[in-house]
Order: sequence, then structure tokens, then C-alpha cells
Amino acid sequence: MNDKTKDQRFEISFEFFPPKSEEMEAQLWETVEQLSLFQPEFVTVTYGAGGSTKEPTLAAVTKIIDGTKMPTAAHLTCVDASKDEVRAVIEEYRAAGVRRIVALRGDPSAGIGTAYTPHPEGFNQTADLVRALADYGDFDISVSAYPEKHPESPDMSADIDVLKSKADAGATRALTQFFFDNEIFARYMDAVAAAGITLPVIPGIMPIQNLTQLKRFSKRCGATVPGFLDARFEGLDEKPEERAKVAAEVAAEQIEDLGRRGFSHIHLYTMNRSPLVSAVLDNIGYKPQATKAVAAA
Repeated sequence: MNDKTKDQRFEISFEFFPPKSEEMEAQLWETVEQLSLFQPEFVTVTYGAGGSTKEPTLAAVTKIIDGTKMPTAAHLTCVDASKDEVRAVIEEYRAAGVRRIVALRGDPSAGIGTAYTPHPEGFNQTADLVRALADYGDFDISVSAYPEKHPESPDMSADIDVLKSKADAGATRALTQFFFDNEIFARYMDAVAAAGITLPVIPGIMPIQNLTQLKRFSKRCGATVPGFLDARFEGLDEKPEERAKVAAEVAAEQIEDLGRRGFSHIHLYTMNRSPLVSAVLDNIGYKPQATKAVAAA
């Protein structure tokens, strides 16, 4: 890391997902405890398709807020739900003290790659959900952005129009799908600016836990995995320590380059695991700051 990058302080945020078992719950809270020491600007907790993790999401968000005091956003989708059902979830969030929402349309209930059909009594698109949240007047609203366009968008121009509709509806910021080529992100940001969108767009960074699994997932969500990553990870399948070291270096190099390009906030997809994310942050000069209590499991 060069001295210029080392002197730069990034704002950081993290994404977690709600646990589905006691073992996963223990792993989540260990991860939350470790990463809270980096004092993120905020963290987010995902929400399953069709509200399938509504209760676990609410429980995780409430526990993080109560146990760590970290600003915490709950994801919220409008797929397979009426407006009344979505508003009922919003009211549950508000009653629990949640004031940050990541507003998403949500993947089709039949899975990524299938056609999306709005609920007949629901919100047609994310901008409608954002507008409903903005009407409450007390929510910080994040939305999604896609540097390589959403898989369902016919082209980048249409995708940018969707982002603009969410910005105009009252979104606070956009968090991007993960990407690995900063040139792609730079071109995307040029297009965002050309469309007159001033919404802050935060680059999403995915430290690579497993390259083979990442490739499968990336294909489904339309993110490119550059060939140079194969070269970086070649021969490391049976060498977990070396593989983790390379993964931390790859993510840190991407973040350093984003810093040189003028971006000062990064959103890290943690996969509910702290060691690799901590190593990435260590590589860019971040150290845990102070012990924070986390509510007991």
C-alpha cells in the first residue's frame, strides 16, 4: 500500500444476512462483534424473497441496534406482497426503532432469471416503495445500483433511468452490486453523472471467499469475474491460508484504486464472516478501535 492510500480514511459499511440455524446465528454474532470494532458508518441486514426472512431480519436488526448501537438498516422488498403488507412490515420496523431501510424490488419468487410480476395490490417498482418510505419523513433510504446493469434491464440507459427514478422518489444513497473491474464502475459513474443523478453511489466490494462459488453466483446476477482473478488464485484450492491472503490483497487493491479515483466510502459484503473482511481492512490500514458489547445470543 502506498503512503497516499494509507493516509486516506474511507467510510465503511457492511452487509450481513439473517441466520437460518443456531450455528449460523452464532457465526453472525461473532462476525458482528468483530466487525463492530471497525466502527462502520452503518450496517445492513438482508431480507429474503417474498419476506421469507422478515422475522429473522427484524430480530437481527433489533439485536444489532440494541447490542452494538451501530446504525443498522433493514432490507425491505415489495415482491409478492400487497402495499398493506409492506406497510405493516414498515410499521414493525419503526416500532423496533429502525430508521434505516434498504429498499429493493426483490428477486422474482420463482428465482433469478424468471419473469417478475408485480403483486396486483402491491408496489410496481422500487421507486414506488421509496416514495412510500419517504412519505414517513424519518427514514434514511438506501437503494441498489448496478454498474454492469441489472440482469432484467434491456440496456444500461434503461438501468440508469431506474436509478434516477429511485433518486427522484427520495432515496438517500445507492449501494452497488459487487464488481471487480474499477474501469466498469468508473464508466458507470460517468453515465450516472451524465443523467443528472447526484445521489451518492457507494461501491460494493465482495472479498472472495471461494472463487468457484463466486463465478456461479456472479453469472446469475450479471456481474463479470475478470480473467486476472483466475491467475491470482491459481493453484490455491488446497491452500486455504494462501488463498485467504490473496483474497484480502485483491480486495484491498481494488479499494486502494477506488480511493485514488476519488471514492471515499466502500460497502463490504461480509457473507457473515469476519476474518477475510478484517484482513482486507487491515491491508488498507484499518485497525479495530474499541471493544463494543454485543447482545447475548
